[in-house]
Amino acid sequence: MARPDELTFAPLGGVGEIGMNLSIYGLGNRHQRSWLAVDLGVSFGDEEHLPGIDLIMPDIKFPEKERKNLVGLVLTHAHEDHFGAIIDLWPRLKCPIYATKFSAALFEAKCAAERNAPEIPVTVVESGRRIDLGPFSVEFIPVAHSIPESHALAIHTAAGTVLHTGDWKIDPTPMIGVPTDERRLRELGDEGVLALIGDSTNAVREGRSPSETEVARNIAELVKAAKGRVAVTTFASNVARLRAVADAAREAGREVVVVGRAMERVVQVARETGHLDGVQSFRSADVYGHLPPDKVLALCTGSQGEPRAALARIARDDHPQVTLNRGDTVIFSSRTIPGNEKAVGGIINGLVTQGIEVITDRTELVHVSGHPRRDELRDMIAWVRPQLVIPVHGEALHLSEHAQLARACGVPKVMVIKNGDLVRLGPGDPAILEELPSGRLYKDGNLLEDSKSRAVVERRRMAFAGCVFVAIAVTEKGELADDPEIDLVGIPEKNKAGEELDDIVFDAVVSTVETLPRARRRDPDAMAESVRRAVRATVAEEWGKKPLCYVHVLVV
Repeated sequence: MARPDELTFAPLGGVGEIGMNLSIYGLGNRHQRSWLAVDLGVSFGDEEHLPGIDLIMPDIKFPEKERKNLVGLVLTHAHEDHFGAIIDLWPRLKCPIYATKFSAALFEAKCAAERNAPEIPVTVVESGRRIDLGPFSVEFIPVAHSIPESHALAIHTAAGTVLHTGDWKIDPTPMIGVPTDERRLRELGDEGVLALIGDSTNAVREGRSPSETEVARNIAELVKAAKGRVAVTTFASNVARLRAVADAAREAGREVVVVGRAMERVVQVARETGHLDGVQSFRSADVYGHLPPDKVLALCTGSQGEPRAALARIARDDHPQVTLNRGDTVIFSSRTIPGNEKAVGGIINGLVTQGIEVITDRTELVHVSGHPRRDELRDMIAWVRPQLVIPVHGEALHLSEHAQLARACGVPKVMVIKNGDLVRLGPGDPAILEELPSGRLYKDGNLLEDSKSRAVVERRRMAFAGCVFVAIAVTEKGELADDPEIDLVGIPEKNKAGEELDDIVFDAVVSTVETLPRARRRDPDAMAESVRRAVRATVAEEWGKKPLCYVHVLVV
């Protein structure tokens, strides 16, 4: 008798980290499987460790190889860490994409703003509906989150049903959209759920995430109490927060001025898709200076300290249209993503130095997370009653805490896995079957580079220890034809004794060439390697760091 098809799951990004989400589900046997991809997101480069790298994306080597068996890519929602890699990576997959109306519209606007973006068709799916993709039947279940139209996915197969939660929380009063669909999730639990693949972001935090309505109430009080101009910065995609800010401005008799392209794009898409119905019209930045200080509220990009975003330019006082003065107020209605603390701190310090009052979630309820805390995780497990829980969307601590909580809730099986692990979900006992290729791609300018790329590795080393360039002209007998040319980049000018490092390196080059055995002096490659070693050793002795060194030997 033929064995039944296995249902498998593998994260290729988003496990052991927050961001860069990509999951694949397989149905079949080890010789032939159909694959379904869920989300295709980015994480953001860290200038300190990855100079020049803006975006990091999951390596799609495996789904690219399986492209003919890839039945589709389904999006849970339109945050960058879930759909930001599509423009760059979809041309290598060319699979159908499915998303609800707001996500599809925001993606279309993103493509329109991107130079030379490929034509990428997206099929719009109605919230709550079910679509058949090969052997998978995918149901879009509404959940509350910090962007409109977030969905958990119930993936129904002959081998069982998986609930892929995406990003979610339980918010009975979410400001925009509907609350998390408890009724349908309980029904799924009654029908039987093989596995719950769940968001772990806030698994370390007890209690429940506060509601968007509570934040809206607090922002309204703060705006009403403000004396001068008010600026609010938040994640542009948080349309519920944009509505809360607009309501606060209206109550305080202020006009809303939108500052920043990303904010303008989301506002436009939110209006087109009905998520800002009933909200007053916003004004463009060019009218800001014509409005009285107590009649204006600037809604700005830049909550994460991005140097080119509106708030950073305002803090530097180099924005062409928007200025703030002593006595004005800035509200950070956002949390600082780990890694951005220094950039955000710099902006806050710049504003405070100018006498501007800065309000953050450190002292006021001006932001709430879109992810579930521990009581909400317990509720989800109680509703769904899965046979297996696999924590995803979190770093090691988050995954571990989520796993412990699931075990305490009586879940029969709990697995903590890593990116690349291919897990059999059923039938039979869950197990890791093999390790699929996984890794990172770096967006370097308009190129995609492997994480082992020479350019990325050398740039990191160059940022730490500089670089020396040496050009040597020699005769066919290996004699110096002229003085070597030396160029030091990113290296101090003088040593502790005040001697010029250029001169010290020059002397080391000449000395090395002149003391080489005759045979090595006639071999340009051997001469270059000897000079390279000597220069690195010399600089290390004088400075304490070994720079990169490039030597070019020209025979004249």
